Amino acid sequence: MREKKGSKPSTSPCAFLRDAYHNCFHRWYTEKFVKGQYDKEECVSEWQNYRACLSEHLENKHMIRILEGENVVQDGAVASQ
Repeated sequence: MREKKGSKPSTSPCAFLRDAYHNCFHRWYTEKFVKGQYDKEECVSEWQNYRACLSEHLENKHMIRILEGENVVQDGAVASQ
């Protein structure tokens, strides 16, 4: 979801990384995927950075089970998607 004009900026500590991943994914999808180009490695670093940030901050709040339930965190490490 994109932020609407006039709305407050996110206070999430991972917001910048979330936006970087979203922008990368959107660019890949609109400029490459819909044209039949598929690069498995596209946006991987953005994804890993965002998930690592989420993992760290959820763990600090004892909410890491959210990611574990989604099979994103495996054995305390962030699984690549």
